[in-house]
Amino acid sequence: MPTREDMAQNKYLAPIAHRFLSPELWRFTRRSVPRGVALGLFAAFIVPVGQIFLAAFLALPARANVPLSAVVTFVTNPFTLAFWLVVANKVGAFVLKVDAATVGVANDELASGRWEGWALGAVEVAGVTAFGFIVLALCSAAAGYLISSVVWRFVVARKRKRRLRQMEARLDRRLGAQEG
Repeated sequence: MPTREDMAQNKYLAPIAHRFLSPELWRFTRRSVPRGVALGLFAAFIVPVGQIFLAAFLALPARANVPLSAVVTFVTNPFTLAFWLVVANKVGAFVLKVDAATVGVANDELASGRWEGWALGAVEVAGVTAFGFIVLALCSAAAGYLISSVVWRFVVARKRKRRLRQMEARLDRRLGAQEG
């Protein structure tokens, strides 16, 4: 993962470096983290190649955490692509209500040995899978935003509670030392 300084020296990023390297886009805050997760998941499923760049550029106007949005895109990678293709196909078929009868027409055309039948079957499978990826992109982005927002609040509340306990213990020690 390139650092902020590496990106500042990149000649291709020079025209947008002032916006892209803004410190607010690199901080972990309660608003930028869920946005970064959502954009990263959206980009991971919507574009099969170049999703890191898409997530980073979408993070600019959304004021999301740039490194987090880029890292989250690794949910889809060459090792998991086959799994996500199957999942996207199943989700697309479920949402579009594509069943065995619909696929049967394409299979009959394919069995006839005509080129059009093969093309019809391939287009149908590709369309269903592409629609499944769109559904996965939207649903995973929404779920990622909600889950990361809840986790962020839980972690911050836990840290705050721990700090308050430490401050209380120090205060008790000071008061105990002053009384004794």
